[in-house]
Amino acid sequence: MSSGQLKINWAKSHMPILKTIEDSFLSEKPFSGLKVGITLHLEAKTAYLAQVFKSGGAEVAICGSNPLSTQDDVRQSLKDEGIYVYGHWGVNPEEFKNSLNRVLDHQPHLIIDDGGDLTFLLHRERESLLVNVLGSCEETTTGIRRIKALENNRELRIPVIAVNDALCKHLFDNRYGTGQSSWDGILRTTNINIAGKKVVVVGYGWVGKGIALRGKGLGAKVIVTEIDCVKALEAYMDGFEVLSMSEAARIGDIFITATGNINVIDRNHFEVMKDNAILCNAGHFDVEINMVSLKEISKERKEVRKNITQYILKNGQRINVLGEGRLVNLACADGHPIEIMDLSFAIQSLSALYLLRNSSNLEKILHPVPEEIDNKVASLALKTMNIQIDTLSEEQIEYLKKA
Repeated sequence: MSSGQLKINWAKSHMPILKTIEDSFLSEKPFSGLKVGITLHLEAKTAYLAQVFKSGGAEVAICGSNPLSTQDDVRQSLKDEGIYVYGHWGVNPEEFKNSLNRVLDHQPHLIIDDGGDLTFLLHRERESLLVNVLGSCEETTTGIRRIKALENNRELRIPVIAVNDALCKHLFDNRYGTGQSSWDGILRTTNINIAGKKVVVVGYGWVGKGIALRGKGLGAKVIVTEIDCVKALEAYMDGFEVLSMSEAARIGDIFITATGNINVIDRNHFEVMKDNAILCNAGHFDVEINMVSLKEISKERKEVRKNITQYILKNGQRINVLGEGRLVNLACADGHPIEIMDLSFAIQSLSALYLLRNSSNLEKILHPVPEEIDNKVASLALKTMNIQIDTLSEEQIEYLKKA
């Protein structure tokens, strides 16, 4: 058995929620005659999601959503099973865009998107294909923002389900998934001790909260930077030091960006950092650390360890960037824990089914995940863990109606 198939089998054995959904898809074949186009981080957990759609009768075409997140052995295993797979690890920008276009060449009826790349390409350059698209399911905060911009400009021409905003997604995937997997990438790549280090978490959304929490658990002295006064207050009350980025840049040992915005670590920050500072990004796109400016003010750069590029500034100061400033949990590790993606991909698969059954009645806007899907996934999760919860009595139901 190939290494890719071994990885997929291991993931599958820890994804009982998705296995339950696959069993129902196998018996009902809801996607028969349909094509599903997917762009996600192409590793073992994603491979199983692709298999689930194939089990439901779909023709599946998939490509990676990040140049450094595709695992080539997993990619080959999917191809061996008759799934159309495009791209490979380390694609350049032209190859990456070509992979997206190859997926769209299949004229998919349903889109499973990550960062809005397929949805945007459809609307900007492949408009003729939109007529057959029933809708899209978006995985990320960044993608939601991009699609919301399309909607605000009255350019969105298909219904989109905001999978990222489902409670079972952002509460767990963004906080516990990215929180743990970002540190997994940092630890694997650097092999350094975290206890006692000053760790600067840039942004205190759900991702930043998870990273800060796990950093605290590792013994780090966590500093949070924010632009939102409420989130900054929350970070302070959660026990973290809150500073401006200008202040934090001077004292941090490790910097982790989690904002979804551009240049949150910029030239003026590089210039005052400690020698040998470590920088990495947990946001979807590689724009949060201003790599262009860093290269401009450096006299030399070299790979000092796998996935660590060291930039030597003109004053001799060293700055180390992990995974080229791309998603550290995937560029430097295997992404979210399997059980976390079991929740997220269960939401994805059921949202795609919802689009299939309801697309003709849905406005061409961004839609929340229906509450019944969130509740179903949470219920299945508890069932797989043998956890039972209470239910209201008729007396309690009547009381709440009067309250």
